[in-house]
Amino acid sequence: MKNINIPMLSLATLVILMFVLVGISIAFRNVWFVLLFILLGFGFMGYGLSLKRKRK
Repeated sequence: MKNINIPMLSLATLVILMFVLVGISIAFRNVWFVLLFILLGFGFMGYGLSLKRKRK
């Protein structure tokens, strides 16, 4: 069995949480939080992809 990469797993979980919070912000009709969580989600995703690219 392969070892679990805990930092990358937590970063992926954080990205998923940001997009879940986008959905909750849409439900509350708060445009500012929608924009904030979308930017944070894509920011964390880009950071994770850059880390993955540096490892290879």
